[in-house]
Amino acid sequence: MKRFRGMVTALLCLVFLALFVSNSRATRLGGLSHAEDAGDPWSAAQTVQGADLAKELAAPAHPNEPVVVCVGFRPLYQGAHIPHAVFHGAASTDPGLAELKSWAQSLPKAANVVLYCGCCPLAHCPNLRPAFVAMRDMGFSSLRVLILPNDFNTDWIEKGYPVEKGK
Repeated sequence: MKRFRGMVTALLCLVFLALFVSNSRATRLGGLSHAEDAGDPWSAAQTVQGADLAKELAAPAHPNEPVVVCVGFRPLYQGAHIPHAVFHGAASTDPGLAELKSWAQSLPKAANVVLYCGCCPLAHCPNLRPAFVAMRDMGFSSLRVLILPNDFNTDWIEKGYPVEKGK
């Protein structure tokens, strides 16, 4: 029962955030950069599907393990996140983007970095695009985006991929 209540709470948070993002994004469209306006700033080669990332994370430890970074909203990260993922966001805000950039300065530019959010449908996500552009512009050469077409709950948790809670 406790797990069910947690899932319901997470789902309600996702619905609220999706509604909030949909409403606020419409008012901000004039301020988007050219990369966002023209479509996603990443190529297909710079994406990873959930099943593939889950396999990578389940593999024995190796030098090129992905550094998984949640660039979404803290309440969603605290509710459930990819195991060993770090939180540096929300990248749609100036403080969140500054935190991400500050943290990223300590990483080697060749680090295998996977960014994800999952707050809402990917097409409307306010966090991934600014995070990707910032890290790409900092010179990260092995940068990928986790494709969550609907949201983290639907495309990761409900598919049975591993999660951690808290932090």
